[in-house]
Amino acid sequence: MLTHEVLLKLKEDLSLSEEAIKVIQNIRSSEPVRRVQSTRNNISGTYASKKMGVTVQFESHTLELAGIYEYEHDDEVIEYYDQPSIIQLKYEIKGKIRGHNYTPDFFVISTHWIGWEEWKTDEELIRLMQDNPKRYFKDEDGQWRCPPAEAYAEQYGLGFRVRSSAEINWIYQQNIRFLEDYLHNDNPNVPDDSYYAITSIVSKNPGIALETLLSSQRDYNFCADDVYSLIALRDIYINLKDTRITDYNNVFIHPSYESYSAYCYLQKTKVQNQTLSTSQIDIRVGSRFEWDGKPWNIVNVGISSLSVINEDEKINVDIPNESFDFFLKQGKIKGLNYSSGSRETQLYEILKRAGTKDLEVANYRLKVIEPRLRGNYSTVVSINDRTLRLWIAKYKAAELQYGNGYVGLLPNHKEKGNRQQKLPSESVEIMNSLIQTHYEAVRQRNKKAVYGLLVNECIEKGIVKPSYQTFCNYVKKRPQYEQTKKRKGSKAAYNQEEWYWELELKTPRHGDRPFEICHMDHTELDISLVCSKTNKVLGRPWATFLVDACTRRFLAIYITFEKPSYRSCMMTIKECVKRHSRLPKFLVVDGGKEFQSIYFETLLALYNCNKKVRPGAKPRFGTVCERLFGTANTTFINNLLGNTQIMKNVRQVTKEVNPRNLATWTLASFSKLLSEWAYDVYDTIIHPALGESPREAFITGLANTGSRSFTLIPYDETFYMLSLPSTRKGTAKVEPGRGVKINSRYYWSEVFRDPDIAGKSLPVKYDPYNMGIGYVYVKNRWVELHSEYYSTFVNRTEREVTIASEELRQRLKIHGQSTEITAAKLANFLKSAEAEELLLIQRLKDSELKEAFRVLDGGKKRKSQTKSEISSLKLVQNEKSPRSPLNLEVYGEF
Repeated sequence: MLTHEVLLKLKEDLSLSEEAIKVIQNIRSSEPVRRVQSTRNNISGTYASKKMGVTVQFESHTLELAGIYEYEHDDEVIEYYDQPSIIQLKYEIKGKIRGHNYTPDFFVISTHWIGWEEWKTDEELIRLMQDNPKRYFKDEDGQWRCPPAEAYAEQYGLGFRVRSSAEINWIYQQNIRFLEDYLHNDNPNVPDDSYYAITSIVSKNPGIALETLLSSQRDYNFCADDVYSLIALRDIYINLKDTRITDYNNVFIHPSYESYSAYCYLQKTKVQNQTLSTSQIDIRVGSRFEWDGKPWNIVNVGISSLSVINEDEKINVDIPNESFDFFLKQGKIKGLNYSSGSRETQLYEILKRAGTKDLEVANYRLKVIEPRLRGNYSTVVSINDRTLRLWIAKYKAAELQYGNGYVGLLPNHKEKGNRQQKLPSESVEIMNSLIQTHYEAVRQRNKKAVYGLLVNECIEKGIVKPSYQTFCNYVKKRPQYEQTKKRKGSKAAYNQEEWYWELELKTPRHGDRPFEICHMDHTELDISLVCSKTNKVLGRPWATFLVDACTRRFLAIYITFEKPSYRSCMMTIKECVKRHSRLPKFLVVDGGKEFQSIYFETLLALYNCNKKVRPGAKPRFGTVCERLFGTANTTFINNLLGNTQIMKNVRQVTKEVNPRNLATWTLASFSKLLSEWAYDVYDTIIHPALGESPREAFITGLANTGSRSFTLIPYDETFYMLSLPSTRKGTAKVEPGRGVKINSRYYWSEVFRDPDIAGKSLPVKYDPYNMGIGYVYVKNRWVELHSEYYSTFVNRTEREVTIASEELRQRLKIHGQSTEITAAKLANFLKSAEAEELLLIQRLKDSELKEAFRVLDGGKKRKSQTKSEISSLKLVQNEKSPRSPLNLEVYGEF
C-alpha cells in the first residue's frame, strides 16, 4: 500500500519533483476518466483487484487483462490505476504539428519506475508505425516507443512505456489464473500430515509429474488443494513460465528452485553428450549437413561408414561412423535446414498436390511393378510390357531425382485449355468499379440494374461489354462478408464473417476448471403458462441461465414473467450461491443494462467475481448459453402442452392447436420440472463436446484442480443483505419526523429519533419483492424500516408499484393535473378498484413467482423480518481509494 512514508521514500529514490507528486496524488484520488466498452471484437470487463482493493477495468481480455495480472502478482508494483488521466500528444504529420487528447491504459507506481503504460498488439503497432513513424517506432533494442507520450511524461519527471502483446507469456498467465485463489488466500491451511506427505514424496522423487503426485492422494491422505497451496507458498516448486499446470503429464515438481536448476543443467548436459542428434541430422540418403563451412549430401548409409558428396566440388568421401559421431559432438558437423529447392521439399510438394485418386493409381502401379523391381519376372500381369517398362523407368528416375521412386508413379496432371483472361482489362476495370459503387451499396440494386449501367458505359466508351453470366460470376467472386455488410449492414453479414482462429493458445476460451468461466444470459421460453388460481393464461416466462463453460453444467436457473432486469441477475446469483456456495471467477455477460446495474456489479465485486462483457450482436461469443437455450427448448419444452413452436407459422394456427388454449402448466410446477430436467436429467447425459456427462466432468474437474473450499460463500442473512439493491444514489438524507426517502417514498424507524443522525446521508437498501420495508445503515448496523403506507405497499413488488405509478402519471397528464407522483397519491390509487383491475395480471404473475420460490425452497417460506434492527453487519469504509465498491469490508453475520 502506498502510504505517505512510502511516497516520500519513492520521491527520494526516484528524484521526483513536486509536479510529479501532484500528478500522482491527483490520479490516486480520482475516478477513471472513461468507462471501457466492448466493441466489434473485444471483450471488456472488470477485475476485482486484491492489491488495489477496487475493481479495475480492462478493454481487452487478451491484452489489458494480461497486464493487470502482471501488476497484481509483481512484488515491485505497489499500485496501478486504469484509465488514469487524459494526456496531450503532439506529433508531426506531413510537415504539420498535430495533437489530440489521449487516455493511456494504466498508471503504474512501482519501486523503480512510475509512469503511464499503453498496451497494444504487435499488429496494431506495426500498422500505426507505417501510418506515422514519428508517433510509434521500434528502437534498436526492439522496444516499442511513443516519443510524443514520452515527451509529455518527461515534463513531470515521469515515464511512459508502450507494452506489446509479444511480451505476454501466456503459459505464465494461465498458470497464475489457475493458482490465483491459492495466491490470494490469506490463511492457507495445509494439514501437517498432508504437508509432510507431499514434501517427502517430492523430495524423494525430484521432477515427479503432477499427475503422478495427484494419483497418490488416496494412499497418503492429502487432496489437490494441498498440492496447489504448497505451490503458491513456494514450499514445492514448478516452473510457471514453461509448462501449463493443467498439462498434468508434463508438469514436473521439485523440492525447490535450486533443485529445478540442477535438474535443468543435468538435462542440458545429457543432450550435449548424446552420440548422435537425430534432431540435427536425419541419417538417411539425401540428408544435408555442413562440414568445414561447406554443404554435403549423404548418398549412401553403410554398416560402418557414410558416403557423402560435396555439393560444390562433387567430391565423394567415405566417413566412418565413429568419426562422423565425433565431428558431430565437436560441432564441426551441423545439420542444414532444407531449402525450398531441396529434394525433400520438392518431394513434399509433389505428395501435397496428389489427391486420393492419384494415390490409388500410384499404389496400384507399385503393386504391379514391385516383383520386377526385386528381380522376379515370372509373375504374370495383365499389363503389357511397354507400359510396365515405362512405369519402372519413371520409378527409377524419381528415385534418382527425389530419393523416392514412389512419386514417379503418380499421374502427371496438366491443365487443359486456355486459362488466360479473354476480356479486355478496361472492361474488367469498369465492371469491378460498378460492382463496388452501385451493387455493393445501401441502395441494394439488383444485378440486372447494375448490369444495365455496365452495358451503357461500355457502349459509350466503345469497349467490349461482358455477358450477364460473366458479370454475375464476378459478383460471386467478391468477398461475401464485405459485400453483404455494405448492402445490408454488419448484423446481416455476421453469419458470413470468418471465425477468429487463435493460432497461439492464449487462455482457454472455456476455462481449465469448474467455476473459472461461466456465462449468464436470458431468453423467453417457448411455452405459455397459466395462473394456479384463475387458470388464466399469463403468457410466456423468461429464463435466466447461469452455465459453467468448462463442464457445460447448469449452475443456476431463474424463471420469471418479468423481462430481464437486475432483479433477474441478483436472483440467479442467489440461486447459484444457495446451490453451490460459490460464484464463478469470471462471469461472461452481454451488454444489457441489467448487467451494468450498480447493485449487480457491487455484489460481484464484493465476492471477487470478475465480469467480462462480450460484444453486442455477436452470439458466437456466448455460444455456451445460446446452445443450452436451444437444447432446453428442443429436448424438454417442446414436449410439453402449451409449447409455442407452432406460432412460428402463425397463419396455420387454429383454435384447437393454439398454445393459449392448451396451456396447463403453472409457473411453480413448470419451474420445478425445468429444474429437475436441468439438474438431474441433462446433467447426467453424455455431452458430445466432453465425452462424459456434465456432472462427471464437474466432479472430475474439482478433484484435479482443487475444490477450493476456502472460497465458499455461506448462504446466510449477510449474503441476503448484500444481495439487496440500493437506490441510484445509494444514500438517503434523514429528515426529522419523516425518515428517509427510498424510491420517492418515506420510510421510518425509531432509530431516526436520535438527533445525532438528523440531516445525515446514510446508505439505504430495499427489497424489490416487498416494497413495504427498507433498510438503512446507521451506527454500524442495518436497521429495518417501514413505509409510511406500510399496509398498502407491504408484499407489493417493485414492478407492480412501477406499473401503477406509470398509469397514475398518464391519467393525471390526460386530466391536465400535476404529474408529480406522491406516496399518498400512489397509495390511494393502489387501493382503488381501477388500479386493482389494471394490476390484476401483474399481481397474478408476482404471486406465481412467490409460489415458485416456495416450491423450490422445499415448501418452506422464508421467515419475514420481525425485528426492527438487524445487527452484526459492519461495513467499514476503506480509506485506501474511493474508486469502487470493493472498499467495503464485511464483518460478522446476521
